[in-house]
Amino acid sequence: MLNSLGHPDTLLLVGGTSEIAASIAATMARRRPLHVVLAARPSSRRSAAANVLTGLGASVEVVDFDATDIPRALEDLRSLLARTEIDVAVVAQGRLPRQSDLENDPVLAVETCTINYTAAVAVGLLLARQMREQGHGVIVALSSLAAIRPRRANFVYGSSKAGLDAFYTGLRDQLRGSGVRVLVVRPGFVHSRMTRGLKPAPLAVTPQDVADAVVAAVPTGNGTVWVPRAARPLMLLVRTMPGPVFRRVGL
Repeated sequence: MLNSLGHPDTLLLVGGTSEIAASIAATMARRRPLHVVLAARPSSRRSAAANVLTGLGASVEVVDFDATDIPRALEDLRSLLARTEIDVAVVAQGRLPRQSDLENDPVLAVETCTINYTAAVAVGLLLARQMREQGHGVIVALSSLAAIRPRRANFVYGSSKAGLDAFYTGLRDQLRGSGVRVLVVRPGFVHSRMTRGLKPAPLAVTPQDVADAVVAAVPTGNGTVWVPRAARPLMLLVRTMPGPVFRRVGL
């Protein structure tokens, strides 16, 4: 369970090589002893992430997780949850191919949506059941400002994030009163490996910016985390903007 300061004993990172997820884990590990489970495909990046957290004093466990193979991924997570009580879980797996590649390759588009949305739904349902049974827990779902109103420049990715956002918002309402809380995190453009080479959008942030906002929200939050906070009123405007104006502005 979270301690009196709202800090967890055990943290699960689904998509454990995500820079945002790694920053969240590192920020928490600097504050108190922490057991971190990295659920990701075997790779040098997973090993490097584990080494960094070990160097910060965390105990680290690795679990194989491939979001393109949902039955196997759920089997591995079920095995983990059967032996480990998770205080905070961060659902962070994601992919951002170029829009032109997605338009020209429907298979790539489906795989991207599977990773970004379908696998996240499966993981969310599994975590919700486990945490409801244990009577506590926090699920952190990494959404995006792209979920608010997908743009023509990235509508495939935006649609996958819109689905994720809607699912976890609904799951949050479903779990009210159970002792389980859900944080839907909506960062703007994040300077990371995934966005390298892309033109930064307004209100761009870093993985550490997102991590700081998440860590601050985990103790008591049960809603939406906007990063930066100034994005909230801007996106309200974007959501209500007439279609012709939205297309002309090109946000």
